Amino acid sequence: MPAEAPVLLRGITFAYGEGELRKAVLRDVDLTVAPGEIVLLTGPSGSGKTTLLTLIGALRAMQDGSARVLGQELKGAPESVRVRLRRNIGFIFQNHNLLGFLTARQNVAMALEQDAALGERQRLDRAAELLGQVGLAEHLDKLPAQLSGGQRQRVSVARALAAEPGLVLADEPTAALDKASGHEVVMLLRHLAKSRGVPILLVTHDPRILDIADRVVAMEDGRIVGATAERNAAA
Repeated sequence: MPAEAPVLLRGITFAYGEGELRKAVLRDVDLTVAPGEIVLLTGPSGSGKTTLLTLIGALRAMQDGSARVLGQELKGAPESVRVRLRRNIGFIFQNHNLLGFLTARQNVAMALEQDAALGERQRLDRAAELLGQVGLAEHLDKLPAQLSGGQRQRVSVARALAAEPGLVLADEPTAALDKASGHEVVMLLRHLAKSRGVPILLVTHDPRILDIADRVVAMEDGRIVGATAERNAAA
């Protein structure tokens, strides 16, 4: 029997507000993401991309439909279950979300604090190793303000990888980066997906990075309106 897809969505519907103020933002969305697959979600602002990402990431409670993420059904799941699932998901955000008073190494090491088997020195050593893998071996002890935008985003990539997640969710990770820095970040993500079999679901408006995707899924008015295969997933 084939393994279950890491992300399996059926009939996802979601709205904000109540009564006359109720506004539907997702309408009957179906989506499957396979192991090691890179899927880009595109579409105009307000089309529901980020809301869908937050539901998959267990950051919001489900309303209607079924969402199985890393084998866990999220419809009706209590907050405690969603918290456990979030620990197995790496999140990368446009604004980095780094703590300004911690060094690059300390920011990454924080993602390992939930592993009680690791002492502080082990966490810091692991963080240094990850930062070296994303090209920041010379910047371990710099604060975020001392790093460029591209370097800060690479710290956030290293942090997302720290706990060896089963899924990576990225929301506009290249929006604030120049062409060269943006390319570096997405190639790091592509290497992760293909070398470790980790699926990546990435929300973007950036046409420069479409060619890293196995599929580009277009959304409009809360619905998926098309999907395009950009490259062979086995490439």
